[in-house]
Amino acid sequence: MAYSNRDFNQNQNRVKPKKFLGQHFLKDENIAKNIADALDYTSIDVVIEVGPGTGVLTQFLIDKDSKLIAFEVDRESIAFLNEKYEDPISKSKSFQLVEKDFLKADLLKHTEHKNFGIIGNFPYNISSQILFKALEYRAHVTQFAGMFQKEVAKRICESPGSKTYGILSVLSQAFYEVEYLFTVKPSNFNPPPKVDSGVIRLKRRENYQLDCDERLFFKVVKTAFQQRRKTLRNSLKTFNLSDNLKSDLIFAKRPEQLSYIEFIELTQKLAQDAV
Repeated sequence: MAYSNRDFNQNQNRVKPKKFLGQHFLKDENIAKNIADALDYTSIDVVIEVGPGTGVLTQFLIDKDSKLIAFEVDRESIAFLNEKYEDPISKSKSFQLVEKDFLKADLLKHTEHKNFGIIGNFPYNISSQILFKALEYRAHVTQFAGMFQKEVAKRICESPGSKTYGILSVLSQAFYEVEYLFTVKPSNFNPPPKVDSGVIRLKRRENYQLDCDERLFFKVVKTAFQQRRKTLRNSLKTFNLSDNLKSDLIFAKRPEQLSYIEFIELTQKLAQDAV
């Protein structure tokens, strides 16, 4: 059942947004429904919601066919959600509320090693960490959708050549097709954040396994962007490049000039050079 304005106000009286948790509760149920509809539930067995808060997004996820597991650390939210979804109808929807930090959870244990999607109105202060964790579990995370600070959301979807193109852009696009869906204004939250928010969707590529050493790939991308103003010849000095490799034209470029495909090629060259 969807929220009415009265329901939402009552929820806010019971569950206060906490600054130290980075909570900004979404008020607009139409936006929440649009976020929920961003995933294709026919291709995933389990959905993980990160930080359900007052359940404005949960109410739409619980009606989907996939099992829903929600990770929450706020005790007020947990008490409210347990009360709201303790009835037999809700339980029949296979809803599980887990009182645990998503970033510290063993996701495969909770999902029983099934394919799953991740979704949520993510706290800005840990949104990048949430995405990195999704990438860590990429063998099982087939879809991902959520709300970020708009600047971060745009960065994830950015193309090579932009000043905002960076580590998140390359790593996300290497394994997933990324799409910026829509912008959400501060007035749609309680309390209103100081910046706009952006909702994005990631769908895992059909061939998501890279044609290179993936651990080395991560290391190369992160090292390159640590000194993004320098050419790769200088930013990747720690890899002890041979003179032959230094003369390769790709090393005259800066990291933001390379697509994820070129970073794969770069990783292959470094691996061959190390032999």
